[in-house]
Amino acid sequence: MPSRKRPRSALIRVGAPVAAAAALGTAVWGFAAANASQPAVKLPPTGTGFDYQIGEAYTPPAGVGVVSRDNSAEPAKGLYNICYINAFQSQPGDSRPGHEGKWSGLLVKNSSGKLAEDPDWAGEYALDISTPAKRQALAAKMNATIDQCADKGFDAVEPDNYDSYTRFSGLTAADAEAYMSLLVEHAHSRHLAIAQKNTAELAGKAKSLGIDFAVTEECGAYAECGDYEKAFGDHVVDIEYSDKGLKAACAGWSKKFGVVERDQDVSAPGDDDYLRKTCGS
Repeated sequence: MPSRKRPRSALIRVGAPVAAAAALGTAVWGFAAANASQPAVKLPPTGTGFDYQIGEAYTPPAGVGVVSRDNSAEPAKGLYNICYINAFQSQPGDSRPGHEGKWSGLLVKNSSGKLAEDPDWAGEYALDISTPAKRQALAAKMNATIDQCADKGFDAVEPDNYDSYTRFSGLTAADAEAYMSLLVEHAHSRHLAIAQKNTAELAGKAKSLGIDFAVTEECGAYAECGDYEKAFGDHVVDIEYSDKGLKAACAGWSKKFGVVERDQDVSAPGDDDYLRKTCGS
């Protein structure tokens, strides 16, 4: 699985814009879950090392207390484990041009009627979260993966591509928030914390949605770390993909956030491209 590093790209033009989502439900912030009837969740510890292993799982280095792994992997024993889910786009192999696969009727199409593919990640197509009915159908599929994360013993989930609406016209921030609220509710019902992945422009909405913490990519490189601290306090883990980004993140946030630099393919030790650096290395 590739890194989820997201360049600031232009919108992909798709079909006619859709109406904004219905009003969102409220949620309780912090250790509590989305409502009083649901159990509290455990947030990731602060002041400990972080590793990002969504490409391939391996034995975490010494000093790591928090690790993120793909939902197909097993959690690391004795650590705080975050379960990676590509929640807003299809995975390569799930669908292909002209064939929607398991997402039949639930993928965004462009003005020519073709599936709208992410320009940076071949084989990934935007999930169509533009209507309440489609959001419910997609959440039902995604919640099955969340259940798998819970059954394996993960502590939290990391739904990726929250920012897909910024790359595909016809999707809105309100759509993304409404869909995320469904994932939040289900994750909390399974005793899992849930992260906001990137999308600093929506960080101010985290409390109302019940999102618990943030997994960010290149908040140092893009000078966004302060935005995430304002929304999530110290409950932020950050991945950088350059020495410059690592330096910036470490300079202001190393005592608060878990910060790591990884190679863009998030490969494992022994791979020629493997790279892992921390603020102390």
